[in-house]
Amino acid sequence: MHHHGYLWTGPKEQFDHEALRRPPHPEPPPAGSKPELIQRCHEVAMEFQASSLPPLETAYWLIKPPSVVKGTWDEAHAAVSWLGEQLIAHSPRFATERDRDADRLTRRLNTAAERLRSGADVSYGFYLERPSYLSLAVVTCCPNRSKPELVCPIR
Repeated sequence: MHHHGYLWTGPKEQFDHEALRRPPHPEPPPAGSKPELIQRCHEVAMEFQASSLPPLETAYWLIKPPSVVKGTWDEAHAAVSWLGEQLIAHSPRFATERDRDADRLTRRLNTAAERLRSGADVSYGFYLERPSYLSLAVVTCCPNRSKPELVCPIR
């Protein structure tokens, strides 16, 4: 078991476009479907996998391009250290004082450590000024608890 880290920042309106964050339907269009529907389903599948936009379900980071992986760690504590570095680096831009609170961030990291040690994923999101959005995730791999059928993007 190991962990992959993911980070995305961008415009809130891009993050809010849920259709681009939803994985393609696992079943192809039924036989006899219009060519336009078949083409669109193919396009959606390709767009989802190629996009660095955070998926709605954390485990689906694993089917994104390997280039979006920001780090890989064999130990949960190393993944939590990276997560902490990202929180510290981005916290001055958090939109609310509550999200910037150091005690609250420490509690988030403690929770993340427990979750990762148990084999679960961690996903945090924060509104930033302008309005932008920050998505941070650490995904447990090989196997992933919620989606064990997904393969490792790197190893």
